[in-house]
Amino acid sequence: MLVLRYILAAVIAYLLGSISTGIIVSKLSGGPDLHTVGSKSTGATNALRTMGKKRGAIVFLGDVFKAQFACLFGWLLTGQFYGVMLAGLMAIIGHNWPVFFGFKGGKGVSSTVGVMLCTFPVAAAICDVVTIAIIALTRYVSVGSMCMVTLFALIVSIFYAGGDWLIILWTVVIAVMCIARHHANIGRLLQGKENKLGSRK
Repeated sequence: MLVLRYILAAVIAYLLGSISTGIIVSKLSGGPDLHTVGSKSTGATNALRTMGKKRGAIVFLGDVFKAQFACLFGWLLTGQFYGVMLAGLMAIIGHNWPVFFGFKGGKGVSSTVGVMLCTFPVAAAICDVVTIAIIALTRYVSVGSMCMVTLFALIVSIFYAGGDWLIILWTVVIAVMCIARHHANIGRLLQGKENKLGSRK
């Protein structure tokens, strides 16, 4: 049954998302426990700040690719775009709250990039360019990340959704989840204490 295929796609995607590239790279390279240093996030930004550019880049790409693999499984199992959307969302959730690592993960930005590229690549490319520009100007990765998901939700909802409320809701959920995961960053930004790109913990 198609419903069972959707359930299977969701489970596989969540498990793929739960594979923490940051923790794996840290352990294999003798790096610090990302849960105990910097922002205590297992994502690429904390990896960059605590382990350097090379390992930070590996973590970023690993998180992007695992989300894309999840989207691929969503398509193979359901044959529907909604299946890809569901799998992508579950991969991000898995990254944020990984079952393999005590439900303590990253903020889902890299995985979200992977999902964006798989679902709406043109919109994703526009958002990525804007995000890079914002980060280059402000040196705040958090600001760029939150702008990225917000812009993606707007572009997809206006130009691609065609009034499909499921697609619109999907983009809003992804954006809200990313912004909510940055609640501490928002607090630091308001206080003028947010770390800029290039600073190390």
